[in-house]
Amino acid sequence: MNGKIVVVDDEPITRMDIREMLEEADYKVVGEASDGFEAIELCKKHLPDLVIMDVQMPILDGLKAGKRIISEQLAGGVILLTAFSDKQTIEKASSIGAIGYLVKPLDEKSLIPMVEVTIAKSKEIRKLEQDLSKLSQKMEERKAVEKAKGILMKENGCTEEEAYQTLRKLSMDRRCPMMEIATTIVMSYD
Repeated sequence: MNGKIVVVDDEPITRMDIREMLEEADYKVVGEASDGFEAIELCKKHLPDLVIMDVQMPILDGLKAGKRIISEQLAGGVILLTAFSDKQTIEKASSIGAIGYLVKPLDEKSLIPMVEVTIAKSKEIRKLEQDLSKLSQKMEERKAVEKAKGILMKENGCTEEEAYQTLRKLSMDRRCPMMEIATTIVMSYD
């Protein structure tokens, strides 16, 4: 199985055609929707790798639904489908964070490569986001430890190394992360 996909289009025949192309290429279509609200609900339920969504639909269009799906990370990525290839629609698709854009009518030769590339790129983006989150957390921990060392140096008249060793010993003695000790020290002196 190559990935879980939600197909969204207000035309049942279009959804059926897309489903058939995807399933022949060994993708699993976990849901179909006819408007943006249904798409959002399906994404909340299945957290698919990809959403293939028409731009023009009743009730909630693909751009608005796609924006919410992307901002809330309800899917790995979004490919927008449209009969329009005008610059304005393309810019809107780009501005909401869509990873792919296909102009109807679709054919298997353009759909499947776009799906493969989009899923691969969305996985790369997710990994980068996770790495960035971990680095940001480590940076915050580092700042707290540095601030706590400064407080200990000022309060106890010790060197930076002695302050670090104090933090380390407190962390080991209390069997808790150094970040927790540092945060407590910083909070108690603010």
